[in-house]
Amino acid sequence: MSEARIPVAGVIGCPIAHSKSPQLQRHWLNTYGIRGHYVPLHVEPGDLETVLRTLPKMGFTGVNVTLPHKEEAVALADQVTDRATLIGAANTLTFREDGSILADNTDGYGFITNLHQGAPDWDPASGPAVVLGAGGACRAVIASLLEAGVPEVILSNRTRGRADQLREEFGTRVRVVEWVQAGNVIEEGALLVNTTSLGMLGKPRLRVPLDGLQPGTLVTDLIYTPLKTDLLTYAEEIGCQVVDGLGMLLHQAVPGFERWFGQRPEVDNATRAAALR
Repeated sequence: MSEARIPVAGVIGCPIAHSKSPQLQRHWLNTYGIRGHYVPLHVEPGDLETVLRTLPKMGFTGVNVTLPHKEEAVALADQVTDRATLIGAANTLTFREDGSILADNTDGYGFITNLHQGAPDWDPASGPAVVLGAGGACRAVIASLLEAGVPEVILSNRTRGRADQLREEFGTRVRVVEWVQAGNVIEEGALLVNTTSLGMLGKPRLRVPLDGLQPGTLVTDLIYTPLKTDLLTYAEEIGCQVVDGLGMLLHQAVPGFERWFGQRPEVDNATRAAALR
């Protein structure tokens, strides 16, 4: 990367002050001795297009995008990757030299890579995945699970209609069950994934019955505040293998950093410590 132009990237959201991305990306910049910057950018709804067309002129090489802008970012991009099109949202934008915007979604990559790092012996083909929730993050999770070779996704959401919509989009390998029946299908899963905000600090508890959870099942929670949710604590106590949600945040950031700063970063213990600091 030429020092004649210092690369600058950032993260766009509303709000954005809570984001861990700046401290994570600064850790990588320092670790690899890269003369660059990564900044949080609070952008109000309605201002996204103006901001995205201006940033390349200010020397920005790209940005991460978080709520509430992920879907609009796809619509504003000049080119969209297949996975961002499938998911219908983008979290990673790269600005080309002519100012055009490439939109990508690396959430699914981050999710699957985190699972493989935390549970190296996990075989996606070993059985169904039970997925709780049908929000934005769930779309990336389902897409990545099906692509990895999971035979079936058993999906349950508090609002049935959202789950049914995902089944229509992703096809017959997705089976929807009522939220009140979620506890009854957990025993069918080789993998259990919580994509809801239930169990997060300041949110209600996840009250799905876990009696059917079998020892040896792989359990993961997209929540990382707290790092070990009640779901993961219980699962670990009965002999399940658990993977926390922080790794998904870390791994989804890797492709963007490589594109913007020219170095593929490693997700290691020092990276986790930097994100938690």
